[in-house]
Amino acid sequence: MATVRKYESKDYENVQFVCLNSEGPATDPLETQEFVLITFCKYYLEKEPENCFVLDDDGKAVGYVICAENYDKFKEVFDAEYLTQTLKFPPHRYEWASTAYLLQEKYKDSYPAHLHIDVLPEYHRKGYGGKLINALFEHLRSKGINGVMLTVGAGNSTGIGFYKKYGFELLEQWEDDVAFGMKL
Repeated sequence: MATVRKYESKDYENVQFVCLNSEGPATDPLETQEFVLITFCKYYLEKEPENCFVLDDDGKAVGYVICAENYDKFKEVFDAEYLTQTLKFPPHRYEWASTAYLLQEKYKDSYPAHLHIDVLPEYHRKGYGGKLINALFEHLRSKGINGVMLTVGAGNSTGIGFYKKYGFELLEQWEDDVAFGMKL
């Protein structure tokens, strides 16, 4: 049976694997996979590992929730160290990555933290997403953080349903993204 625990450095590669395979086997070109990891994963593991939790099955991370607790701190480091890494890709990728966190910026005063959560498909619909969120929220509350948000693709009906069921408040819907927030 899988359990939730704090992220450890030994989980780094497995968490990246989950990031790329949470909707099924990764089929994107390696360049796209590297871009996704730079834009949505590496900052959290490298700069805020204390705010990351994994779903562990027999010593292997098969899901995660990763979090930046303060948007302004995140943005400063992300732009300097991670966004600049996307310059090696075609220009449209840099432009996309530079706007990927606009909704988080818009709501940072009410929801200073933001998260990403992914679980491998064979662990879906077993309550593990809620357990990961619960662990993160308990941790954030203990640090005095009063709100957390996330964005999800507008076409991800399963994710949207999960966030609504869990009690996240719909903040805004763009053409491609939906923003949810929760007060802690």
